[in-house]
Amino acid sequence: MMYTAKKCGVRFQSPAIILIYENETKGKSRQWIMPVGNFSKFSKCTRAAEQLKNNPRHKCYLEWVSLKQLEKLFSVLRGYLQGQSLAETMEQIRRETTIDPEEDMNKLGDKELAKRKSIMDELSEKNQKKRGDPDFVYDIEVEFPQDGQLQSCAGTHNHLMSSDARHLTYGLATYPRFYK
Repeated sequence: MMYTAKKCGVRFQSPAIILIYENETKGKSRQWIMPVGNFSKFSKCTRAAEQLKNNPRHKCYLEWVSLKQLEKLFSVLRGYLQGQSLAETMEQIRRETTIDPEEDMNKLGDKELAKRKSIMDELSEKNQKKRGDPDFVYDIEVEFPQDGQLQSCAGTHNHLMSSDARHLTYGLATYPRFYK
């Protein structure tokens, strides 16, 4: 059977993820409740979302629900279990899923930096124009204004180029060559 997800939400009392879906063969809307009784305020949302999505019982219903959406629902549930208000939890989720342009990425740890990079990659893919888009142009030609005569910078750094080139040559010569 084919199911199309329409809405997805969280039930706080006796914690559960609720999915409203449409049965494509019958055309009826139905509700599917997936209890998450083993989820606590200390649980990892990513792992819980993966387990629920890969559960054979729920897999066909969650086929059209993204893993990110399930992670957000589990984050809302965890925030409730930790005693946070819904507004606080939503603000925390917003901070975790968006990039602050003023934030110094050099001060972040490896895990946080990896999260930020994955968010930036997703945004880049989302905003990238693809061939099927109506405003897609294959070959764009842009003319840049000429504010004066262009100058070459090759002559200004000649002393650096020659000394750097010698250094690199000597540096490369000291390493043994490996052949297979």
